Amino acid sequence: MLNLMISVTDILSAPICVKYYWPIELGRNQYEKMGSDVTMLCGSLDNSTSVTWKVNGTDVRAPHRVEGPRLLLTQVNSSHNGLYSCFQNPHGERRDSINLRIGLPPGDLIITCRSNTYPKGFYCTWTMLHRTFIPTTFEVDVQHNQRSLEVQADPFHKNRCHVRFPEVFSSFRYLVNITAVNALGKAASTYSFEESSIVKPDPPERVVATPVRNNPRRLEVTWNSPSTWPDINSFPLKYFLRYRPLIREQWQHVELSDSTSHTITDAYAGKEYIIQVAAKDTEIGTWSDWSVAVHATTWIGEITSPPEVDPVIPGTSVAFHTKTSPSSVPSSKAPQKAEPPVGRAARVLTLFSPLMLGMLLLLMW
Repeated sequence: MLNLMISVTDILSAPICVKYYWPIELGRNQYEKMGSDVTMLCGSLDNSTSVTWKVNGTDVRAPHRVEGPRLLLTQVNSSHNGLYSCFQNPHGERRDSINLRIGLPPGDLIITCRSNTYPKGFYCTWTMLHRTFIPTTFEVDVQHNQRSLEVQADPFHKNRCHVRFPEVFSSFRYLVNITAVNALGKAASTYSFEESSIVKPDPPERVVATPVRNNPRRLEVTWNSPSTWPDINSFPLKYFLRYRPLIREQWQHVELSDSTSHTITDAYAGKEYIIQVAAKDTEIGTWSDWSVAVHATTWIGEITSPPEVDPVIPGTSVAFHTKTSPSSVPSSKAPQKAEPPVGRAARVLTLFSPLMLGMLLLLMW
């Protein structure tokens, strides 16, 4: 029983956590055009009712006028956005709440379509020429050969949809019609194209550039075709390689039929290069964007090891035989001459030469 007893002192000294839950004021939405004069009505009160207005819990400070249950704002802009509440005088009972949102009706759209998964399908994206500042939805309709195609919304991009090609090598044009709709109006835009004009692969991937051993003017470049391209065998790609040394701004270019490797043979010795690759269907469409730039430096030769010295055999004359290996890389500059290093046997002979000479002189005396 003692374990279950709690003293009054323990209760008073224990920390107390209290959470307050305030009612959420939802209100009804009222959308108005930027620059216009706005009238908000306090519920269904008659014209003789006197009310007081607040915005976001404080008095309305923007230029306004109150006429009975009405609040009038002039030339509204985004600073007028907020939750407006009206209270009936004299007791201050709240009668209505309005979420005022200032924006613009939709305008023209810029529509682009592209196929980076040819021949599976394509996607279309669109942007508005001006912002609306209020929620805007889009209705998309894609027509081909006088019939509507199934359109799938992109799960990650709001202004993008995906469409499968109904047939390959079609001569009929595609027509994309997109209508932007919000509370202040709607606007429709269209875009028409041929199948072959929108084919554009993604850039090549995993571009690697490495120096070629013993050759200071070569760089070996390899890459992979874009992983999004679904059938490289039936729809092969060709590639465009560009490269330049960092010390220059002018690019050099090489176009390749279907190979995913190339050896640069005219690089400057010992210079760092920047290299990029683009891809394109061999027959239709346009070039991809450039791949991520990679950097590589041409081969720089390693320093050769010091020459070896043959040991001196007692009773024989001293002779120096050095073994030298040719430089692994031809240098653009002639190597500087260096004195041959003194071997261990030569250093011993140098140390004992004065002593031997002294002994000879004593014997001759």
